[in-house]
Amino acid sequence: MAWELLLWLIAFVSVISLIALCVYQLICLSDLEFDYINPYDSSARINAVVLPEFAVQAFLCAVFLLTWHWFPFLLMAPITYYHWRLYAQQKHVIHVTEIFSVLNAEKKYRMIKIAFYISLFFIVIYRYPMPGLVKTE
Repeated sequence: MAWELLLWLIAFVSVISLIALCVYQLICLSDLEFDYINPYDSSARINAVVLPEFAVQAFLCAVFLLTWHWFPFLLMAPITYYHWRLYAQQKHVIHVTEIFSVLNAEKKYRMIKIAFYISLFFIVIYRYPMPGLVKTE
């Protein structure tokens, strides 16, 4: 029972941090689009949080695998593999010289990831209720 609560807390905090990191990246891209910051600062800010986002998602995927929660693991495994492929091919960073040509595609990519993380948030909330709040008879 205590392990389920710990898993729920880890998953809850991890998914909230993933949403926050994606929203931060989207805000940086929007600020660049409206010319509030320069391309160098925008790409530096986004590139600084890409690897922590990948690490948090890989950690959460591994936690679901190790605790035998197959549905969330199978839901997150393709995205984790895709992130690993991006990292292995060195395509996970946004280059300063190409940022304006890929701006719309990167914004769409971040919006899709936010939608995925929000749906994962609702799955975590639904599938892992806090054990102290659920009445068992």
